[in-house]
Amino acid sequence: MSAIASDASPQPPQPHPEPRHVTATIALACLGVFVSYLPVVGVSVALPVMQQALDASTAGLQWITDAFILPTAALLLTCGMIGDLYGRKKAYVAGLVVFCLGCLVCLTAGSVVQVCVGQALTGIGTAALLPSTLGLISHVCPDRHRRTRAIALWTASLGLGLTLGPLFNGVIVEHASWRWIFFPALLIGVLTAVAGAVVLTDSRADRERHLDIPGQLLAIVAITGLVYGVIEGGSAGWGSAQVVIAFLAAAVGLLAFVRVELRSPCPMLDMRLFRSAAFSGAALVMALTLFAQVGLVFAMSEYFGLVHHASTLDIGVRLIAINGFTVVLGPLVGRLMNRTSPGLLLVVGLLIGGIGALCVNLFQASTGTGEAALVIGVLGIGIALAMAPITTIAMNSLPHRLAGTAGAANSALRQIGSALGPAVFGVILTNRTLDTLPGHLAGSGLSAADQGQVNGMVSNVGIQAGAFLHLKTPQSTGQALSAYGASFTDALHTCALIGGIGMLAAAVIAFALIGVRARPAHQTEEEVVPVTHPAGDLS
Repeated sequence: MSAIASDASPQPPQPHPEPRHVTATIALACLGVFVSYLPVVGVSVALPVMQQALDASTAGLQWITDAFILPTAALLLTCGMIGDLYGRKKAYVAGLVVFCLGCLVCLTAGSVVQVCVGQALTGIGTAALLPSTLGLISHVCPDRHRRTRAIALWTASLGLGLTLGPLFNGVIVEHASWRWIFFPALLIGVLTAVAGAVVLTDSRADRERHLDIPGQLLAIVAITGLVYGVIEGGSAGWGSAQVVIAFLAAAVGLLAFVRVELRSPCPMLDMRLFRSAAFSGAALVMALTLFAQVGLVFAMSEYFGLVHHASTLDIGVRLIAINGFTVVLGPLVGRLMNRTSPGLLLVVGLLIGGIGALCVNLFQASTGTGEAALVIGVLGIGIALAMAPITTIAMNSLPHRLAGTAGAANSALRQIGSALGPAVFGVILTNRTLDTLPGHLAGSGLSAADQGQVNGMVSNVGIQAGAFLHLKTPQSTGQALSAYGASFTDALHTCALIGGIGMLAAAVIAFALIGVRARPAHQTEEEVVPVTHPAGDLS
């Protein structure tokens, strides 16, 4: 028997949950993921305001974003195991408590470092919330069709947090200090934690699990080394000692992680899960999709803030369609997944999203709000069609008793992609803008002295110099801003090309590994993993 099978221990039959309890559990699971994602894009659209208030560099802004995503990605699998061991309700409530503590730290922040600390705490809380919410749903929805609908609602709630966060924060920044953008998440998080402690019933995995400390430490080394190397490589240079060491640590950590997990009697991430083609495909697609989505949100937030000089609220409104369609179309997507193939919806969504991302190449410095909204809407529809099927395929590609493991692994790859998006696109925005700026300045009509001044400001401060770029006369300032806008837009085009190709590549992977045919109605969940292991199978 395999390690998973041999770890199983007989469990008494669980009573079927009452309908009211099922509804309450699904609602609280959705509320938990909603509150945990409120600050994600909301913080991104407030970065221009935070940059001026905290005098932060471009790398500092990237770390504000990744300080949340990194601990989420690194701790998801371990938090999933903790929930399986000690109870998903306990993990859910504890995650909300840590999340609220992080919001409180950010609410009182006076430096980039303190914001990063608060973001890291909210990331740790989110790492506990994501697998526990999916585990709670899986426990009360053993039926695949009902679970599919619940996961669609879960995904829509995630999208709702991503959608409302920028709007809340835009209104707050218009009338108060940027620090108050963390208050709505804090308030809702406290109320949700109290409701969860009172209403939820605890559940655990139906097999014995143990914490995998070596695997957790190696995962932290690999993920942190990779993201640190990408962010610092753009500013310190790709050949600098700290960047080379970071990439070496990431490579060694990844190889050691795989080796340790293959030999562990109770691995944090059982590598045999990837013997399921559907699960492997969903994992790769999730990472690529979130890399493109979060990276493009970061890039377009900077574009609207630095080139169009839009307010935080305006940025939130302009980007609302990227995640808003996930909310609007969520119930429809849930029904469609039970009537057709989730793989087909996934491939169609990725193709539409990839085309939308490539259409961002049409943006110019003078692009109007209506034109931009049309392109962003296409991207948003594609993401809405793709997101729920990815999670559903990952959850349903393995036997029901492994749904928690599948959900945690899928969420971990979601966060790794989310972390790499702002890191990679932030480096591209900076380097590409600096590379093309001299050429645009040369054709701007500015004097050689003014060209040198602008080049020096952008080189020293980074792309954030566009927020306060002023020369001696209004005419020269206008010429400088025009050249800067053209350079930044060139950089945005490069990001759009990479993001679009990434989503189209994800569509090809989904077609090849998942397919577009519906699973036969008579096929049971125990038949979904056909590949065996020399020591046994996944069941």
